[in-house]
Amino acid sequence: MLMRIRPKTDLRTLIALLAITSIVITLANTLYATWRVQRMVLIESTLEANRAYATKLAATTEVFFQLAQSQLHYSATQLGKDFDNPELAQQEVNRLREQTNSFNSVAVVDTNGIVKAISPESLMLKGMQLTSQASREALAQRQPMVSKPTISAANNLIVFVSWPIWSNEGRYLGYVGGTIYLKKKSILNALLGEQFYRDGTRVYVLDRNNQVLYHQNSQLIGKIAPEIVSERQRNESTNGEVQVKEEDTAKLAGYAIVPTTGWMVVALKPTDVTLQPLSGLLLKVLKNSVPFALLTLIMAVIFARLIALPLWQLARKASQMDTQGVSGEIGGIHAWYFEAAQVKRALLTGIGLVQDKIGRLKSEVQTDPMTSLLNRRGLSAVLDYFETMRQPFAVLALDIDHFKRVNDNFGHDVGDEVIKQVARTLRNSARQTDVVCRNGGEEFLMLLPATSTEEARVIAERVRTSIAESWIDHVGHITLSVGIAHWEADNEPQDVSLKQADAALYQAKNAGRNCVMIAGQDALVSSITR
Repeated sequence: MLMRIRPKTDLRTLIALLAITSIVITLANTLYATWRVQRMVLIESTLEANRAYATKLAATTEVFFQLAQSQLHYSATQLGKDFDNPELAQQEVNRLREQTNSFNSVAVVDTNGIVKAISPESLMLKGMQLTSQASREALAQRQPMVSKPTISAANNLIVFVSWPIWSNEGRYLGYVGGTIYLKKKSILNALLGEQFYRDGTRVYVLDRNNQVLYHQNSQLIGKIAPEIVSERQRNESTNGEVQVKEEDTAKLAGYAIVPTTGWMVVALKPTDVTLQPLSGLLLKVLKNSVPFALLTLIMAVIFARLIALPLWQLARKASQMDTQGVSGEIGGIHAWYFEAAQVKRALLTGIGLVQDKIGRLKSEVQTDPMTSLLNRRGLSAVLDYFETMRQPFAVLALDIDHFKRVNDNFGHDVGDEVIKQVARTLRNSARQTDVVCRNGGEEFLMLLPATSTEEARVIAERVRTSIAESWIDHVGHITLSVGIAHWEADNEPQDVSLKQADAALYQAKNAGRNCVMIAGQDALVSSITR
């Protein structure tokens, strides 16, 4: 057995839910899109800032090396004029170290690697032969150079900047060079350490082998760091940006190459530090969006009610389509948009069709299908009406005489034609206010409102005569027996009068048929009995 499931949600609720869902989804999408966009902006701006910062530091470092080489160049020129003058050599190394803070130590070295002068003298290297890789490269190259990080004779991790010394005749005499300590206070530390951002950004410097030359954590200087970019990338671009993972922490790095040395300056910042402002930004977006979302929600609820109201009213009236006056109530509903107007029009059309169908069904229920006269149900409705209206009436009970013989001799089809003929005669003989009913089989009733017994007798005689004089195919003439009774509103019940009319009919039958009998009287009219 199928169960009817009644919907529990109305259109207004559905529209409101749709609006709420749309607003929530839109707000969530806005927050997500804002988060994605701002995250991308923060990351890209941080990468660009780090790239620019690294580029600036690399440029500053490049300028420093150029200035340092320029200073050494000047001293080399002076020393080339009188290379064998020890006082001049000591004067130049002191001037180079004390006049600027570019170098931690300065030395003049001859072609054999022997230190001719050094500052500070406390290093006690004067007269000693330098065998470090940086010294050997300077003597071998005989050109300006910046060495790779190396261990000095004093066991310091240094970078050695040198310039060759040539005599006026073009003879190579040696070089003058300055050292920059990587693990101790130096000009490089000052250049890189004093300018770093105070927002979590850190700076360090790598040589071509990814050895750390500078780091704010001095313990890392001299160690090999993870590769930031490949050698190909370093060769293709002097600066760039990249996202890296360092110590299981995502970081945003910008890098730049120092042209003179090939060093790479790296500025990087943890990604989570960069994205910290996002939470506050999302709260601001949410704070600014919620009032508008609530206003939109209120408007959506109002519009949902306005949209749903006509359809809700139409739906409520649709369940009352058989109610009296429902068409007028539906007509009064304000269907202000197209779909509701179409539903309203369809309902009105449907109600008209339903009521017409109901009328036809009622008519069919109360009408005898063979004769189109009222049947017993229709008779009952008329009697109820007369009783309600206190309408007196006369009743004629009519029966076709010897009808069984017609069915036995000529068949039921002919019998049906006889019944139809009698029904037509009764209908034609009746007045406009009279009610003609088929009471069953060959029996008929006529209700004559506001008719006296004498008037009823006259009508009964007219009907009986018309039937008796009519010719019916295959059968010929037939006759009727009629019983008459009268009902007054203040007297006995209606069924008593009906029974009296029926009893008078049987009296007419017993009196020889083809006659009219009034209840309580003798037969008034007789004719030849068939």
